[in-house]
Amino acid sequence: MTVRPFGAMQQKKALDNAQKLKPDSPETLLALGYYEYWVLADYGAAKTTFGRVSKILPGNSDVPRALGGVARLEGQWDESIAYSEQALALDPHNVELLMVAAQAYAGLRRFPAALKFYDRALDIVPNDPDLMAATASIYQAQGKLQEAARLLPQINEQTTPAEAFRVKITQMRLERRFDEAVHLLQTRLAQFRFFSAVEKSEYQAMLSFHLYLFGDKAGASLIAKQARDEIESQLDGSLDWSNLALANAVIGEKDSALEHAERAMMLYPTNKDRWNGPAREENLALIQTIVGENSRAISTLTKLVRTPYYSWLYGGPVTPVLLRLDPIWDPLRADPAFQKLCEEKQP
Repeated sequence: MTVRPFGAMQQKKALDNAQKLKPDSPETLLALGYYEYWVLADYGAAKTTFGRVSKILPGNSDVPRALGGVARLEGQWDESIAYSEQALALDPHNVELLMVAAQAYAGLRRFPAALKFYDRALDIVPNDPDLMAATASIYQAQGKLQEAARLLPQINEQTTPAEAFRVKITQMRLERRFDEAVHLLQTRLAQFRFFSAVEKSEYQAMLSFHLYLFGDKAGASLIAKQARDEIESQLDGSLDWSNLALANAVIGEKDSALEHAERAMMLYPTNKDRWNGPAREENLALIQTIVGENSRAISTLTKLVRTPYYSWLYGGPVTPVLLRLDPIWDPLRADPAFQKLCEEKQP
């Protein structure tokens, strides 16, 4: 059984306290269900617990939302969509539920449907940076960069949602404005108040990679070593293997980079998490590309481009359009297999 280390002890302590005070309350049962869902990854137990809550609170949108989340992790895509629709029927103006539904459709590459839900959410909270960036990521996935750019002017180095900031960086990279991406990342690292040193190391790894794309190999290696040192100094046993792999790849340590990318996949395997797990495979494809394992990278991407999932890199799954546009994949372009992959039609 997979245990998710981040925050697990805190969640267990809060759950224990709730169970001592009100063991059979719907709030405690919800907390138990989410603990089984997120921390233990015991999806069967979570569904049973959420089912108990649904009998107590049949009109509560939290239950179908949670069951939809479990269905996504299990790869039950139609079931997940049905639960999202059920939750929205109970609470149609809930922005978080609208975003969950949009993300579900985006993960399936059903982009017009995703846009409808994001548009509904923006009608409720106009100019929300997280929503605008998420909507922009849908346009990016379709290669509609002008539409995406119109949604991103207010995203800057101080933007709090990390996902929104990453979409801005992606836009600059897709437009091959490497110098602007590097400058924005440098400014964020200098000025932003990060939650932790771990969070800051993620941006150091991101900066090192964009310096690498920009052609500043020496600067990229220097920042990558800083990121690696910070990540390896973590003492809580939850090393950020994906970013450690990226830092080592930029430095040029091929074996370590591949080992760490594969370690991340082993810790959070796709067969345990169909929604988030493939993002580790996407990271492996990135590492394989950087270190020159082109054929293996293309093989990994061939699988991913047909897989529903949620991507950290793009905010939605990789698409043939993104493969064509993103300079990340430039080392693969001479290969006929990659060229064919870039021309595939979306489902």
